[in-house]
Amino acid sequence: MSEAFPKSDGFTFARLDSLEARLVAHDWGWARDNADAIAAHWAERQAAKPALFDGPVLLACACTVTDGACTIDLFEAAFSEFLAFRDGGSPDPSVTNAFAAIVPWSCDGAAVLGVMGRESANAGQIYFPCGTPDPSDVREGRHVDLAGSARREFLEETGLRVPSEAAVNWVLVSGEQQHAFLHPVHFPEEAAGLIARMEGHRSTEAEPELSGFVAVRSRADLDADRMPGFVRAYLTASCR
Repeated sequence: MSEAFPKSDGFTFARLDSLEARLVAHDWGWARDNADAIAAHWAERQAAKPALFDGPVLLACACTVTDGACTIDLFEAAFSEFLAFRDGGSPDPSVTNAFAAIVPWSCDGAAVLGVMGRESANAGQIYFPCGTPDPSDVREGRHVDLAGSARREFLEETGLRVPSEAAVNWVLVSGEQQHAFLHPVHFPEEAAGLIARMEGHRSTEAEPELSGFVAVRSRADLDADRMPGFVRAYLTASCR
C-alpha cells in the first residue's frame, strides 16, 4: 500500500504500476439463491424509475495487489442482480463492485464531480463521472479494458476527452465492498472553464445522466450525505 495515502474511513489506497482485469466464469450462488427477491426488488425500483434498464454489467470476484501490480477477475451479472446486491448491503463478501473513473483536476486545484440525475439509480449522489463496466469493455483474450471504460463514461457524461498525453496512473481505493480504480487527469482550464464545457455538453443531451457538476477545492467542500465513501476518502487524502 502507498504511504502517500493513509487508510481513511475504512478505505485503503494503493498506487498501481500495472493493472490486469480479466473476464472469468463465475457461478454467483447468492444471485441464483435469491432470484425471486431480486426480481421483486427490480420491479419496485423500475416502478419508481421506469428509465432503469436491466442490462449486463461486470462485477468482481477476486482482486489482488502485489508490489504495485493488480489483478482483478470480473464476471457478468444482470444489473438487477447488482442493484439488489448493493441495496441489500452487499451480503456476499466474495463479490465486489469494481469500476474505473477519470478524476478531472483543474489547473487551479479543484476536482470536478458530477451530480447524478433524478432518473438514475443513484439520484442526487455526487461522484466522479463513471459507470459499472459492461461486456462492451471486453477485448480479445477476455481482457477487460478498465481504462477504456473510464474514458468512455467520462466522454459520455462530460463531453470531454482525456488528453492523449495523459499517462494512466491508477489509484485503487478499496472499501465497503468496492474497488474504485481512479485515474487522476489534470486539465489546463480552471474549474469554472471545465464546468462550463461540461454544462455545454449536458445541455445538448436529450436525457442527460447528470444534473450538474460540483468543484471540490478543500475538505470543507465534501458532502458526507451525497458523496460516496470512496469519493470522500480519496478527496480527504488529496485535498487540504
